[in-house]
Amino acid sequence: MSAEAELTIDGTTYTLPVVEGSEGERAIDITGLRSQTGLTALDPAYGNTASCTSEITYIDGDQGILRYRGIPLEEFADNPNFVEVAWLLIFGKLPNADEYKRFSVRLTNNANLDEDMKHHFMGFPRSAPPMAILSAMISTLSCFHPQLLELHTPEEFEAAAARLISKIRTLAAYTYRHSRGLPYMYPDPQLPYISNFLHMMFSQPYQRYESNAEVRRALNLILILHADHEQNCSTSTVRMVGSSKANLFASCAAGVSALWGPLHGGANVKVIEMLEEIHNGNQTADEFINLSKDKSSGVRLMGFGHRIYKNFDPRATMLREVCDDLLAKLGIDDPLLEIAKRLEDIALNDEYFVERKLYPNVDFYSGIILRAIGIPTNMFTVLFAIGRLPGWIAHWHEQNRDPGMRISRPRQIYTGNQKSSYINIEDRK
Repeated sequence: MSAEAELTIDGTTYTLPVVEGSEGERAIDITGLRSQTGLTALDPAYGNTASCTSEITYIDGDQGILRYRGIPLEEFADNPNFVEVAWLLIFGKLPNADEYKRFSVRLTNNANLDEDMKHHFMGFPRSAPPMAILSAMISTLSCFHPQLLELHTPEEFEAAAARLISKIRTLAAYTYRHSRGLPYMYPDPQLPYISNFLHMMFSQPYQRYESNAEVRRALNLILILHADHEQNCSTSTVRMVGSSKANLFASCAAGVSALWGPLHGGANVKVIEMLEEIHNGNQTADEFINLSKDKSSGVRLMGFGHRIYKNFDPRATMLREVCDDLLAKLGIDDPLLEIAKRLEDIALNDEYFVERKLYPNVDFYSGIILRAIGIPTNMFTVLFAIGRLPGWIAHWHEQNRDPGMRISRPRQIYTGNQKSSYINIEDRK
């Protein structure tokens, strides 16, 4: 017999079904709450509301667990391959040899932008925020590929997914080049996904950028670790927009705008700014930690704690090792890394932070890695968007295949004026 929950309101008891996920998560199904009781549920920021069921990503924040389609994230650490993980998230399984080759060829063949899109880049001032350009240009892609606005077959969907995943790195690289007044570098069909992106970012007409294995591994892993994180702000936005039957391009452009926020995709930028503030102010990590514990100081320790994780963020654990290895092999002596290590050491052994379960999160190390690779701070969130795109596509696709999909329409509790009368302007005080 299925489990049920009883809710008593004004002496009347109502029965609501309890649903259970494949990992034992349980939820009270309130789909019929309003029709049965006339009431709605109030849950600001949706912290206690499951907006959907999903087969894509599983998180156990208390245990520090993150799995893509059942595979623990740690299993991608030794041989990170972003393209393989993108296919896994979108299509539900690891690609076989033929699927991987077909998808890789599609990524290669779709890397170029229509030449007319360059005129759109020229219309933006060089100081334009890169995320604003990225969102606008993803929407612009729909104008150049109208045949992919309505996806009726698996073949059409795969073509659209490959086109977006391929072109977002070109859009990102062109955004960076435009901001620096540099010539655009065409994608090289001989290079794989990550190497091609780095080539478009850093090559010059007179000098080709040659990436090394450590840089490629680090960037692959960063993109993988950001590829999906269940119903976060930007993914929920993609689902919300997609629920209106908005096309894949429009839905993902909305996801970019949601990711832009400093409380979401911009968090690793705040970490770098914090570390620079400590370094430039000649503060010690200990002094900064003490200030962060004083609520009246206005100082906040960035990169620690997470809405979901009440344990060590598994992504941070993986990135710490990569960060140490990358900087050592590149011969980079970054004072910010030393500050970061000291902050981490203090916080992990300080009763104040231990009691509050404020452990380093993924943003704490990703910014230092991107900085070491040569990615400017204002491009950090763009790199986040490249990584998160497969997750957005996977959720858009999962939702659109659900025969019970309805347009998302949250309720509200009105707290404004009660009924009042219109007053002519001459009688208003």
